[in-house]
Amino acid sequence: MESGLKDKVVFITGASGGIGRELARAFAAEGARVALQGQRKFDELEALVAKQSWAERALCLRADVTKPAELTQAIARTREQWGRVDVCVANAGIWPPEFKLLHEISEVRLREVVDINLLGAVWTARAFMTALAEDGPRKDGDGASMVFTGSTAGQFGEAGHADYALSKAGLQGLVQTLKTEIAKLDPYARVNMVEPGWTATEMARPALRDPDAVTKVVRSMSLRQIATAKDIARTVLFLASPKLARHISGQTLSVSGGMEGRILWGEKEINFEEVTRRMQAK
Repeated sequence: MESGLKDKVVFITGASGGIGRELARAFAAEGARVALQGQRKFDELEALVAKQSWAERALCLRADVTKPAELTQAIARTREQWGRVDVCVANAGIWPPEFKLLHEISEVRLREVVDINLLGAVWTARAFMTALAEDGPRKDGDGASMVFTGSTAGQFGEAGHADYALSKAGLQGLVQTLKTEIAKLDPYARVNMVEPGWTATEMARPALRDPDAVTKVVRSMSLRQIATAKDIARTVLFLASPKLARHISGQTLSVSGGMEGRILWGEKEINFEEVTRRMQAK
């Protein structure tokens, strides 16, 4: 099925993480040109991209998403290279693994999580929309697109991680606001969000090695399996596509196996070995 992403320019933050790398691969496979922002694992990102068949269609950009000027410069560098930015994926984020009640979370940790996950997404959107305002809509009528990476924690909350839940919940209001604002810059531009549940990435794998933790997570899901980074990347690609999702805006698509805020399965109905095997799915 034609995605309409061939030769489009896609700017992705957090491209050095598990979901970010799969996003890069997914868009590159569609023939897009990918501008990949990274910071903490930037050298690893560059090394990975250099080995890909699509390396000539990739641009690695070191930038800190908590610093608006650096994101503005990264977007500017992308425009210098390829003329404009058609798709922006605000994917950068962190999840502190330590379980702490709100009154136990340090001010430093709380501010860092909100600064990266929420304000980092705001600064990313701001830089992208500034560029779109200057460049204007595409002449072929394909609208610009922005996709945020949210989390089910923003919908259901997450005990022990109030900072993370707060940072992701804030994206809901941002999506609902920007879906209208962006259309003032490009009449066919769209803004949506993908809301992953538990996903087998480097960030989550330590927690997912614990059978009790996995059982607790999967018991609230219709599909007794954990998402892979590819599951998330494919959904982002769908929402970003000017052909496949041309009339979808302001929506949050949950990729969480039918997760609900209640228990659906008994402990004996969860097969940890099977869940672990399906985490390796391609």
